[in-house]
Amino acid sequence: MNTRPQKPTHARTATLVRGAVVAGATAALIVAGASLSSAEPLDVPLGTAESFVVLAGEGVTATGANTLNGDIGTFPNPSISGAGTITVNGTNHGGDGVTQDAKADLVNAYLNAEGQGPTTPITGDLAGLTLTSGVYNNASQVLLTGALTLNAEGDENAVFVFQAGSDLIVGSGAAVVLTNGAQACNVYWQVGSSATLGSSSSFNGTVLALTSITFDPGVTLRGRALARNGNVVLNNTTILDAGCAATTDDDDTDDDVTDDSSGTPVRGASDVPVGGVQTGDGSSIAGSGSASLTAGTLFATAVVTVGAVILIRRRIRSREL
Repeated sequence: MNTRPQKPTHARTATLVRGAVVAGATAALIVAGASLSSAEPLDVPLGTAESFVVLAGEGVTATGANTLNGDIGTFPNPSISGAGTITVNGTNHGGDGVTQDAKADLVNAYLNAEGQGPTTPITGDLAGLTLTSGVYNNASQVLLTGALTLNAEGDENAVFVFQAGSDLIVGSGAAVVLTNGAQACNVYWQVGSSATLGSSSSFNGTVLALTSITFDPGVTLRGRALARNGNVVLNNTTILDAGCAATTDDDDTDDDVTDDSSGTPVRGASDVPVGGVQTGDGSSIAGSGSASLTAGTLFATAVVTVGAVILIRRRIRSREL
């Protein structure tokens, strides 16, 4: 006696459909993971060190007339030589408990900046380059002898991280210029040894040095000079607040931006994607990318899932016949 194959039950059909949906969701997660592997740089958490514009391990030496728009501290050596030459528009914490906490947070911030990636290699002098948001690395020295332009492309939260395996050397009269929404508060210079900022240079960002930071005469820094283990040397130095400007826009079409090294807000840039290095001759190098799924990727994943469901249902119907 011949018997027809047993028809699949509704429960079995539901199980197969759920399996197809799970497979599609898994594919989406795999794609998302691949996208996140090239995530853009993250803001470096400074913790209690954020309020300090000068923070040292082995003391501060000052000559000339110096102006600091923020806190100053040094620990474990609390010595501040030439304190009378420093106008502190903040708090001189010396080696107190606030400084000690800030030094601990500085270690964490340094390690965070040092460990960020993936990186774009720095192959020579930064002068003449225009860089977009990314992590830039040289296993040895980072050199700047002219003007470096940081272009946030309309994104006021764009982060720039520079990693120097040894020294950061900034030449006399060199400058870091901020454009299209770039802010000094989002620029970080992790230095594996010491940093020297040349005379009359105009610099932007937080310098996180393992050893020491030296200012030649007449430097203006919008940011912070944070030295983990060594000293900070000031000489007619002006350090301005690197705090981020508050966002007041209700839409994404007219953002506050900065168009010079002073970081002064102006109006009129729209949001565009970030990533890449644009050089003076018009060539470009890819930056560290964006951590977002594209609409095309999501659409493709949905097509795969729906296709799998249709195929399963057709196979079930063919068995029923």
